[in-house]
Amino acid sequence: MKKGKRIMIVTIGIICFVLTYVMFMQFRTVEQTNITEIESLTESDLREKVALWRTSYEEMNEKLTESKDKLSEYRNKRASNQEASELLDKELLQAQIIAGLTDVQGDGIVITLTDTDESIIGYKDLLTLINELRLAGAEAISINDQRIINMSYVVGIGMDDGMSFILINQKKITAPYVIKAIGDQKYLESALTTKTVGFLDQYSENATLQKQNNMKIWKYDGNINLKYATIKEEE
Repeated sequence: MKKGKRIMIVTIGIICFVLTYVMFMQFRTVEQTNITEIESLTESDLREKVALWRTSYEEMNEKLTESKDKLSEYRNKRASNQEASELLDKELLQAQIIAGLTDVQGDGIVITLTDTDESIIGYKDLLTLINELRLAGAEAISINDQRIINMSYVVGIGMDDGMSFILINQKKITAPYVIKAIGDQKYLESALTTKTVGFLDQYSENATLQKQNNMKIWKYDGNINLKYATIKEEE
Protein backbone atom coordinates (compact mmCIF):
# COMPACT_ATOMS: atom_id res chain seq x y z
CA MET A 1 0.00 0.00 0.00
CA LYS A 2 1.35 3.41 -0.94
CA LYS A 3 2.43 5.77 1.86
CA GLY A 4 -0.04 8.51 0.82
CA LYS A 5 -2.92 6.05 0.85
CA ARG A 6 -1.94 4.71 4.32
CA ILE A 7 -1.81 8.27 5.70
CA MET A 8 -5.25 8.99 4.22
CA ILE A 9 -6.75 5.84 5.81
CA VAL A 10 -5.21 6.60 9.24
CA THR A 11 -6.42 10.21 9.08
CA ILE A 12 -9.97 9.21 8.17
CA GLY A 13 -9.89 6.63 10.98
CA ILE A 14 -8.88 9.29 13.51
CA ILE A 15 -11.65 11.61 12.33
CA CYS A 16 -14.24 8.84 12.60
CA PHE A 17 -12.99 8.11 16.14
CA VAL A 18 -13.40 11.79 17.08
CA LEU A 19 -16.94 11.83 15.71
CA THR A 20 -17.83 8.69 17.69
CA TYR A 21 -16.22 10.12 20.84
CA VAL A 22 -18.19 13.37 20.55
CA MET A 23 -21.48 11.49 20.14
CA PHE A 24 -20.60 9.22 23.07
CA MET A 25 -19.87 12.25 25.29
CA GLN A 26 -23.26 13.72 24.41
CA PHE A 27 -25.04 10.50 25.44
CA ARG A 28 -22.88 10.16 28.54
CA THR A 29 -23.78 13.71 29.66
CA VAL A 30 -27.46 12.82 29.48
CA GLU A 31 -26.99 9.50 31.30
CA GLN A 32 -25.05 11.12 34.17
CA THR A 33 -27.81 13.68 34.83
CA ASN A 34 -29.59 12.90 38.09
CA ILE A 35 -33.31 13.73 37.76
CA THR A 36 -33.78 13.88 41.59
CA GLU A 37 -30.91 16.34 41.84
CA ILE A 38 -32.52 18.53 39.18
CA GLU A 39 -35.79 18.63 41.09
CA SER A 40 -33.99 19.90 44.22
CA LEU A 41 -32.20 22.73 42.38
CA THR A 42 -33.42 26.31 42.60
CA GLU A 43 -34.44 28.21 39.48
CA SER A 44 -31.14 30.10 39.42
CA ASP A 45 -29.19 26.82 39.77
CA LEU A 46 -31.20 25.33 36.94
CA ARG A 47 -30.48 28.31 34.74
CA GLU A 48 -26.78 27.96 35.52
CA LYS A 49 -26.84 24.22 34.77
CA VAL A 50 -28.70 24.78 31.51
CA ALA A 51 -26.18 27.44 30.54
CA LEU A 52 -23.28 25.06 31.25
CA TRP A 53 -24.93 22.24 29.31
CA ARG A 54 -25.65 24.59 26.42
CA THR A 55 -22.03 25.78 26.38
CA SER A 56 -20.77 22.20 26.53
CA TYR A 57 -23.18 21.16 23.78
CA GLU A 58 -22.18 24.07 21.57
CA GLU A 59 -18.46 23.27 22.02
CA MET A 60 -19.00 19.61 21.19
CA ASN A 61 -21.25 20.50 18.27
CA GLU A 62 -18.57 22.87 17.00
CA LYS A 63 -15.96 20.09 17.22
CA LEU A 64 -18.34 17.76 15.43
CA THR A 65 -18.82 20.30 12.64
CA GLU A 66 -15.05 20.84 12.36
CA SER A 67 -14.48 17.10 12.16
CA LYS A 68 -17.12 16.73 9.44
CA ASP A 69 -15.54 19.63 7.51
CA LYS A 70 -12.09 18.05 7.76
CA LEU A 71 -13.44 14.70 6.62
CA SER A 72 -15.09 16.40 3.65
CA GLU A 73 -11.84 18.25 2.89
CA TYR A 74 -9.83 15.02 2.92
CA ARG A 75 -12.35 13.36 0.63
CA ASN A 76 -12.18 16.30 -1.79
CA LYS A 77 -8.38 16.21 -1.73
CA ARG A 78 -8.43 12.49 -2.41
CA ALA A 79 -10.77 13.06 -5.38
CA SER A 80 -8.57 15.94 -6.56
CA ASN A 81 -5.45 13.76 -6.28
CA GLN A 82 -7.20 11.07 -8.28
CA GLU A 83 -8.04 13.59 -11.03
CA ALA A 84 -4.45 14.84 -11.03
CA SER A 85 -3.21 11.26 -11.20
CA GLU A 86 -5.51 10.49 -14.13
CA LEU A 87 -4.33 13.66 -15.93
CA LEU A 88 -0.68 12.69 -15.41
CA ASP A 89 -1.39 9.18 -16.70
CA LYS A 90 -3.03 10.66 -19.79
CA GLU A 91 -0.12 13.04 -20.44
CA LEU A 92 2.37 10.20 -19.92
CA LEU A 93 0.51 8.03 -22.43
CA GLN A 94 0.50 10.86 -24.99
CA ALA A 95 4.23 11.38 -24.46
CA GLN A 96 4.84 7.65 -24.98
CA ILE A 97 2.81 7.71 -28.20
CA ILE A 98 4.73 10.71 -29.53
CA ALA A 99 8.04 9.11 -28.57
CA GLY A 100 6.99 5.84 -30.22
CA LEU A 101 7.33 3.84 -27.01
CA THR A 102 3.90 2.23 -27.09
CA ASP A 103 1.81 0.29 -29.62
CA VAL A 104 -0.84 2.40 -31.34
CA GLN A 105 -3.74 1.79 -33.65
CA GLY A 106 -5.91 3.96 -35.83
CA ASP A 107 -6.96 4.85 -39.37
CA GLY A 108 -4.33 5.64 -41.95
CA ILE A 109 -2.69 4.46 -45.15
CA VAL A 110 -0.35 1.66 -46.24
CA ILE A 111 2.23 2.21 -49.00
CA THR A 112 4.02 -0.77 -50.51
CA LEU A 113 7.26 -0.11 -52.39
CA THR A 114 8.86 -2.78 -54.57
CA ASP A 115 11.99 -2.91 -56.69
CA THR A 116 11.73 -3.25 -60.46
CA ASP A 117 14.25 -3.92 -63.20
CA GLU A 118 14.21 -0.22 -64.06
CA SER A 119 14.14 1.23 -60.55
CA ILE A 120 15.53 0.21 -57.17
CA ILE A 121 14.15 1.74 -53.93
CA GLY A 122 17.00 3.20 -51.88
CA TYR A 123 17.29 4.56 -48.35
CA LYS A 124 16.99 8.15 -49.63
CA ASP A 125 13.61 7.29 -51.16
CA LEU A 126 12.43 6.03 -47.77
CA LEU A 127 13.70 9.17 -46.04
CA THR A 128 11.81 11.31 -48.57
CA LEU A 129 8.64 9.33 -47.95
CA ILE A 130 9.01 9.62 -44.15
CA ASN A 131 9.36 13.40 -44.43
CA GLU A 132 6.34 13.66 -46.73
CA LEU A 133 4.21 11.68 -44.27
CA ARG A 134 5.34 13.75 -41.31
CA LEU A 135 4.56 16.98 -43.14
CA ALA A 136 1.09 15.58 -43.87
CA GLY A 137 0.49 15.05 -40.13
CA ALA A 138 1.25 11.36 -39.68
CA GLU A 139 1.14 10.58 -35.95
CA ALA A 140 2.88 7.20 -36.21
CA ILE A 141 4.99 5.64 -38.97
CA SER A 142 6.58 2.23 -39.44
CA ILE A 143 8.56 0.57 -42.22
CA ASN A 144 8.41 -3.22 -42.28
CA ASP A 145 7.12 -3.01 -38.68
CA GLN A 146 10.10 -0.88 -37.57
CA ARG A 147 8.68 2.13 -35.73
CA ILE A 148 10.11 5.43 -36.96
CA ILE A 149 10.94 7.82 -34.11
CA ASN A 150 12.93 11.06 -33.95
CA MET A 151 16.13 9.15 -33.25
CA SER A 152 15.61 6.51 -35.95
CA TYR A 153 18.14 6.37 -38.76
CA VAL A 154 17.76 4.92 -42.23
CA VAL A 155 20.98 3.96 -44.01
CA GLY A 156 21.91 1.94 -47.06
CA ILE A 157 24.51 -0.83 -46.81
CA GLY A 158 26.30 -2.15 -49.90
CA MET A 159 28.14 -1.05 -53.01
CA ASP A 160 28.08 2.56 -54.17
CA ASP A 161 26.27 1.62 -57.37
CA GLY A 162 23.47 -0.18 -55.55
CA MET A 163 22.47 -0.94 -51.94
CA SER A 164 22.25 -4.59 -51.01
CA PHE A 165 20.00 -3.85 -48.03
CA ILE A 166 18.79 -1.04 -45.76
CA LEU A 167 19.19 -0.64 -42.01
CA ILE A 168 16.42 0.90 -39.92
CA ASN A 169 16.84 0.98 -36.14
CA GLN A 170 19.81 -1.38 -36.57
CA LYS A 171 17.50 -3.93 -38.22
CA LYS A 172 18.09 -5.20 -41.74
CA ILE A 173 15.13 -4.78 -44.09
CA THR A 174 14.69 -5.55 -47.76
CA ALA A 175 12.07 -4.97 -50.44
CA PRO A 176 9.16 -4.99 -50.56
CA TYR A 177 8.92 -2.09 -48.11
CA VAL A 178 5.58 -1.78 -46.33
CA ILE A 179 5.12 1.69 -44.87
CA LYS A 180 2.25 2.27 -42.45
CA ALA A 181 1.18 5.74 -41.39
CA ILE A 182 -1.62 6.63 -38.95
CA GLY A 183 -3.27 9.99 -39.48
CA ASP A 184 -5.90 11.80 -41.53
CA GLN A 185 -6.29 9.53 -44.54
CA LYS A 186 -7.32 12.33 -46.87
CA TYR A 187 -4.29 14.51 -46.02
CA LEU A 188 -1.86 11.61 -46.15
CA GLU A 189 -3.10 10.41 -49.53
CA SER A 190 -3.20 13.92 -50.96
CA ALA A 191 0.39 14.62 -49.88
CA LEU A 192 1.63 11.58 -51.80
CA THR A 193 -0.53 11.79 -54.91
CA THR A 194 -0.18 15.46 -55.84
CA LYS A 195 0.61 15.56 -59.55
CA THR A 196 4.19 16.29 -60.68
CA VAL A 197 5.54 16.62 -57.12
CA GLY A 198 3.82 13.77 -55.27
CA PHE A 199 5.94 10.83 -54.13
CA LEU A 200 3.66 8.25 -55.74
CA ASP A 201 3.68 10.13 -59.02
CA GLN A 202 7.45 9.81 -59.17
CA TYR A 203 7.40 6.13 -58.15
CA SER A 204 4.23 5.05 -59.90
CA GLU A 205 5.76 1.79 -61.11
CA ASN A 206 7.14 0.92 -57.67
CA ALA A 207 4.39 1.99 -55.30
CA THR A 208 0.84 1.15 -54.34
CA LEU A 209 -1.32 2.92 -51.76
CA GLN A 210 -4.39 1.79 -49.89
CA LYS A 211 -6.41 3.18 -47.00
CA GLN A 212 -6.75 1.01 -43.92
CA ASN A 213 -8.86 1.47 -40.83
CA ASN A 214 -7.93 0.54 -37.28
CA MET A 215 -4.50 -0.76 -38.25
CA LYS A 216 -1.81 -1.33 -35.65
CA ILE A 217 1.73 0.04 -35.51
CA TRP A 218 4.14 -1.57 -33.09
CA LYS A 219 6.22 0.41 -30.61
CA TYR A 220 9.93 1.13 -30.99
CA ASP A 221 11.75 -1.86 -29.51
CA GLY A 222 15.30 -0.51 -29.41
CA ASN A 223 17.22 1.21 -26.62
CA ILE A 224 17.32 4.99 -26.24
CA ASN A 225 20.54 6.16 -24.61
CA LEU A 226 21.02 9.89 -24.16
CA LYS A 227 24.61 10.99 -23.50
CA TYR A 228 24.40 14.76 -23.76
CA ALA A 229 20.77 15.88 -23.44
CA THR A 230 19.44 16.33 -19.90
CA ILE A 231 16.41 18.04 -18.33
CA LYS A 232 17.12 21.72 -17.70
CA GLU A 233 17.05 22.52 -14.00
CA GLU A 234 14.83 25.35 -12.81
CA GLU A 235 16.70 28.54 -12.00
